Amino acid sequence: MTIHRDLLIGGKDVPAASGRIAEDTDPYRGEVYATVAAAGADDVALAVEAAAAAFPQWAVTAPGERRRVLLRAADLMEERGEQAAALMARETGGVRGWSLFNVGLAAGMLREAASAVSAPLGSVLAAEEPGALGLAVREPLGVVAAFAPWNAPVILGTRAVAAPLAAGNTVVLKPSEHAPLAAGHFVADTLRDAGLPDGVLNIVTNAPHDAPEVAKALVAHPAVRAVNFTGSTATGRVVGELAARHLKPALLELGGKNSVIVLADADLDYAVDAAVFGVFLNSGQICMSGDRILVHDSLAGEFAQRFAARAASLGTGDPTAPATVVGPLITPDAARRLAGLVRDAERRGARILTGGGEPEGAVYPPTVLSGVPKDAELHYAEAFGPVAALASFPDDDTAIALANDTEHGLTCGVITENGTHGLRVARRIRTGIVHVNDQSVMDEPQAPFGGVGASGHGRFGGRWGVESFTSTRWITLAAQQAHYPF
Repeated sequence: MTIHRDLLIGGKDVPAASGRIAEDTDPYRGEVYATVAAAGADDVALAVEAAAAAFPQWAVTAPGERRRVLLRAADLMEERGEQAAALMARETGGVRGWSLFNVGLAAGMLREAASAVSAPLGSVLAAEEPGALGLAVREPLGVVAAFAPWNAPVILGTRAVAAPLAAGNTVVLKPSEHAPLAAGHFVADTLRDAGLPDGVLNIVTNAPHDAPEVAKALVAHPAVRAVNFTGSTATGRVVGELAARHLKPALLELGGKNSVIVLADADLDYAVDAAVFGVFLNSGQICMSGDRILVHDSLAGEFAQRFAARAASLGTGDPTAPATVVGPLITPDAARRLAGLVRDAERRGARILTGGGEPEGAVYPPTVLSGVPKDAELHYAEAFGPVAALASFPDDDTAIALANDTEHGLTCGVITENGTHGLRVARRIRTGIVHVNDQSVMDEPQAPFGGVGASGHGRFGGRWGVESFTSTRWITLAAQQAHYPF
């Protein structure tokens, strides 16, 4: 039986005002897995109004109660790991290991948000007036418009709401049309069952062709005070421009064109293991995925041979099969786009070491190329699939120049057995995140996560996440009456 979910507005499951629904398709089987209510602008307005009505009470809810809800939600999420794995396999093609990682990290994000509920947020200021007290106080903003993508749906659906809720805001969440259940309703159900009051978190789902209208209505609503967006750079530019037009702060975490740099002093076996993980986890559909593997000349030949062999050995296809590492891309169109990037690179002189060819439905084979020229679209475009381009370098300066040759600046991995060498290189990489002696894909809930340039701005994680969803007020308290000149 096909699953159906309505909108979540004010704690109630309600159909779209138009009565329309949207289909949620299994990317591997190509069949409809679920249907959801297809919201329009009128539904968005109702959701924002419900969030605005719930805000005054949630904002003054005792920190201990907010913490209790978030901690209980973390426990429930871990208990529901297998439910999430089954859901992600059908909705996004995620393999079991990736799905359980989503659950574990999301639970950590909820716990980190809970720990931040009562963290000191403010300062006592020096004052010019005798006996006066100055305070810089951080307060919740109000209603936050949140957007969650499909590729890490439980992680990013949770990240879209955890810090705003911890800070005392209410949220309207628009999950991706490709993961309305995992990125939206699964997260909301968990928080609702943990005791989150009605209206504090609302879910608005939509049909793909309605996405621009729904996003515009959500960001533009007068009661929305801030925007929290994770997704592609192209869509993020549109959302960021819309938020700026309405003078609303926007936290944007966008795409990446990430490198893994293998220095001459790296352990070759470890470097291959790390790069395979960083490139092919979740079929390369992670903003942190290693699109480019840069290897020192002294290791390049052996590395390429081993890396291509490992890529060719990875199990592909059905995400529910235990041996599958590389499942389907999110849609057949995404797989065809990736095949087009690889064809273009080969036509312009790149060499395919393994993979390539045409996709089978939404499944594209693990693919490794070398010699991708600058005029190939793949050189600068985010692959967002199981494809890696290898290149070699003679020295650190060249490696750093290659890694920085992108408008994106999200993450980077530097593989080395010499920590000081790795740190010297890391300090010259223009990204928001660098991992020394690790690959590019890593996230921890307490760390400041985000990029620079076309990878967005602002930071998630720990106190940085809570600060992103609060504003600072200056309050003074005079201990004596002032004297005025007139």
